[in-house]
Amino acid sequence: MAKLVLIRHGESTANQQHIFTGWNDVPLTEQGKLEAREAGKRLQRLDLSFTAAHTSYLKRAIQSENIVLDSINQLWISQYKTWRLNERHYGALRGRKKPVVREEVGEVRFMQWRRSFTAVPPLLDDVATKRRYARIGIQEPRAESLKMAYDRLLPYWQDQLAPRLLQHENQLIVAHGSSLRALIKYLEHLSDVAIDGVEVPNAQPIVYTLDDQLQIADKQILQ
Repeated sequence: MAKLVLIRHGESTANQQHIFTGWNDVPLTEQGKLEAREAGKRLQRLDLSFTAAHTSYLKRAIQSENIVLDSINQLWISQYKTWRLNERHYGALRGRKKPVVREEVGEVRFMQWRRSFTAVPPLLDDVATKRRYARIGIQEPRAESLKMAYDRLLPYWQDQLAPRLLQHENQLIVAHGSSLRALIKYLEHLSDVAIDGVEVPNAQPIVYTLDDQLQIADKQILQ
């Protein structure tokens, strides 16, 4: 058996302002830092030891992971950052206020863009080259559906996460609402329709116990 813990980052400045964020790199608010600290305290009660922690290339997740690890006195463990755990790219919606977009396009289209597995938001006309991606040969997408985020995440599961879990090594992932929803879809064998209704709140640890086939033996949500 191995434990896999998923945590969405604490409140970011974009969360606070109800803005579509995606690959935009925004920090935590002071409230978000407190939320990450509280997530760590909840996790500490389980007295789990991790061999590695995994996060995205985005500072709101990186900051949250560091706070959580500090809270459980495990800042010393190996930490891995990957673009594959980035939030879904919201394309031309990024930087826009969600209430304004909802008013413009209506509730049905708005919720399709936010929750549907296959709907792709409006594309950006172009994207600027960023060193963090260019150095590894990655072109920032013009927009992504949740399915596209799912497809880019799975190789990381197969190459980096599953082998460690199969060795009974507990793993911590601190990432984003959409990337975690994609992983939850995979772990829980959810349909394309069922994943629409899954919400991952900020800084609320989800603890999976996985058997030797990496099937779920138990699931806890630490509230």
